[in-house]
Amino acid sequence: MSQIKINRMPTQKKPIPSFKIWLECEGKPVLGKGGAQILEKIEKEKSLSKTAEKLGMSYRYVWSYIQRVEKNLGEPIIETYRGGKSGGGGARLTVLGKKLLNEYKRLEKHLGRFVYDISESYGN
Repeated sequence: MSQIKINRMPTQKKPIPSFKIWLECEGKPVLGKGGAQILEKIEKEKSLSKTAEKLGMSYRYVWSYIQRVEKNLGEPIIETYRGGKSGGGGARLTVLGKKLLNEYKRLEKHLGRFVYDISESYGN
């Protein structure tokens, strides 16, 4: 009986550190990466429908997400306004909405630097 010896090639892929963050309020999720993207687009586009379109999301999804966050916080994170004779309405972040987005971005930046430093020690 002959034996077959299998030599395994060392894998070229190395694991790298990664992370996910989100903000919570009283144990309820408030803002994660997708939500931060929504708030950033609202800030830029000044419109929920344009935000949804640019992100490839449905208007209903974006609106439901905003409502869920506001319910969990008990305060609005966006203000919507109706258009008049000259044009359509729009949306903008409230002070709280801006604070949430800034806090998320701040945490993401700091943790990103930390994870980058760790990945350097892995030799990646």
